[in-house]
Amino acid sequence: MFENLIESQPKRQRSIGGTATSLILHVVLIFGAVKATQGAAEVVQGIIQDSTSFLIAPPPPPPPPPPETPPPDAIVSANPPPQGFQTLVPPKDLPTEIPPVNLNEKFDAADFSGRGVEGGIATGVVGGTGPVLDNIVTSETFTSDQVDDPVQPLTGPSPVYPETMRAVGIDGTVRLRFVVGTNGRVESGSISVVSSTNKAFEPAAIKAIRDWTFKPAKMRGQAVRQLVEQNIRFSLTG
Repeated sequence: MFENLIESQPKRQRSIGGTATSLILHVVLIFGAVKATQGAAEVVQGIIQDSTSFLIAPPPPPPPPPPETPPPDAIVSANPPPQGFQTLVPPKDLPTEIPPVNLNEKFDAADFSGRGVEGGIATGVVGGTGPVLDNIVTSETFTSDQVDDPVQPLTGPSPVYPETMRAVGIDGTVRLRFVVGTNGRVESGSISVVSSTNKAFEPAAIKAIRDWTFKPAKMRGQAVRQLVEQNIRFSLTG
């Protein structure tokens, strides 16, 4: 019995030694596995980091070449450039006779006044197609150099002297522009002030000119409207 007990002790000691050896071996294996796993993870992480790619945009295409500029058109001047000094050659055949003068022909100033066409005369030409004067009279306004007989003033009241100007003894002049109709009266809506020495005189001058009467202008014997400029003077000395 004791022999069995004594003999069993070495077996227990061997069993404890084997267990320790196995434990150490497992620890080494686990440690190696952990290291291997960490190394693999670092390799994978390095691969992942190294696999990052950068997309670089391709360079833009070169701009198209500019279109060819067509050659400028030749500019031809309508007027040729002035020429230099030239020698004038006298004509070969010089007229030696003076054209005959018709002493019976009379000069009529009416032929050179008013409006008309080349070759016309004041009284008109038989078969002419020019405009009828009656149609012009009602629409057109003429100036003194266009009519045969310009406007002539007949009657008109003197303007009322402004009291403010009279009190300080100031004289003045107002120049008015207006149209005298075919009836010899001033067309009220046509009156305008051309100039004045003092604006205080203007209302009195306009009021006075409205009551003036004129001999109407005439063209070819017919009354026409005429544009007139008239000075209205204000004087305390007469």
